[in-house]
Amino acid sequence: MNYSSVIGLEIHVELKTKSKMFCSCLNDSNEKTANVNVCPICLGHPGTLPVINKEAVRKVVKTGLALNCQISEHSKFDRKNYFYPDLPKGYQISQYDFPLCKNGFLEIEGKRIRINRIHLEEDVGRLIHEKDNSLVDFNRAGVPLMELVTEPDIKGAGEAIKFAEEFQLILRYLGVSDADMEKGQMRVEANISVSLEKSKTLGTKVEVKNLNSFRAVEKAIDYEIERQINILESKKKVIQETRGWSEKELKTVSQRTKEEAHDYRYFPEPDLPPLHLDSHFVNDIRKELPEFPFNKRIRFKDEYQIDEKQIENFVSNKDLGEYFEKVVSELRDWLKNYRTEEKTEEQDYPKLVRVAANYILTDLQGLLKGMSVESEDFLITPENFAEFITLIYKGTISSKMAKSILKEMFLKGKDPSHIIEKEGLVLITDESELEKIVKDVLKENPKPAEDYRKGKETALQFLIGKVMAHTNSKADPGKVSKILKETL
Repeated sequence: MNYSSVIGLEIHVELKTKSKMFCSCLNDSNEKTANVNVCPICLGHPGTLPVINKEAVRKVVKTGLALNCQISEHSKFDRKNYFYPDLPKGYQISQYDFPLCKNGFLEIEGKRIRINRIHLEEDVGRLIHEKDNSLVDFNRAGVPLMELVTEPDIKGAGEAIKFAEEFQLILRYLGVSDADMEKGQMRVEANISVSLEKSKTLGTKVEVKNLNSFRAVEKAIDYEIERQINILESKKKVIQETRGWSEKELKTVSQRTKEEAHDYRYFPEPDLPPLHLDSHFVNDIRKELPEFPFNKRIRFKDEYQIDEKQIENFVSNKDLGEYFEKVVSELRDWLKNYRTEEKTEEQDYPKLVRVAANYILTDLQGLLKGMSVESEDFLITPENFAEFITLIYKGTISSKMAKSILKEMFLKGKDPSHIIEKEGLVLITDESELEKIVKDVLKENPKPAEDYRKGKETALQFLIGKVMAHTNSKADPGKVSKILKETL
């Protein structure tokens, strides 16, 4: 039989605020010492009163606007009641029937994935399981947590990953969260159901948790679809439950039967007032919205004419993309002052942009080794990098020289011209000088010279290498090749 799968995602995101959701404790996900960022409020001591973090509300509204959501004029917080060791209050302050954002969408490769809601709540603590006991760290308890819930519009693991990756990018562009999955700042849960392809009703929904990487999202969804198909094929019923993903066993494992909303006994949070978001508050946030990844892709293609893989690299790495644009701006200014009779700005500009893109995405990223160009330790200014590109483009330095110059720029932040002057790295372009060197090399290597005359092309590369070695790579390789061919 033919089966079809339907997937909805629930994505939790820790927001980037200075303090926690309802108290003034530090919001620091990198804190290694347990239970230091805690107070009577986030530990749920009797008689304490929570206060809403306004910045967290702003960040959720900003996310909702970016995802085409309706922003609720009236909203409120609710108590979600359940007991678990990482929940200090015995309940979680969340939102139930009046979320901050609803009815949005995110377009993925031309398809709209509908967003049911985006709401705000507090995070729980962290459990550390040891051999004979479990420990609780409450540093994370009370951290502002945004939850996005999609409609069941996703058809497979690939589509789910593309949605989650694009959402992560948008979060970073908005500055609402770093959304680092390894640090638990973004956690994905998948609701998966399988039914016969021609069936008008959805299959039984199973929720899969513990998806802390995009690879885990893909593997878990694929496994769960296959597991449910096998159950249906054997004429059994799929049980509605919550399952966890086991990275070690590469399979989902049963955790508990799925709770319904009534199991949590939701009721309005009595210690917090209802929220009223007026149009001025929302419009002020709307003005802060940046250029989004999907707009940036289109603009980069039109403006810079680089290939799609390079565009995706610059879009995915926001800081590197902004650095690239600053370099290109400097190159454009340089072109206005650099003219020859043969070349025009229209001809030079696309070539210069491509050279800059190649060096940034290969040589520079190799030196960065994961460090951001926004870091204080990164020393190459856009002006100096642009100058470096012009020196390559004009033929002042060879590609081999370029690597050593760029490394020196990276380590010491020096101007490329100063490095060239200090190290004596000026390219030998004088043809009479090169002709003399070529003749000396041919005298020393008569056999390769004879091999080339007999039609062995690889002999020419050997001779070019000898000339480059003779000049410490300061010769222009193009001119060396031309002179060798003419001489031979």
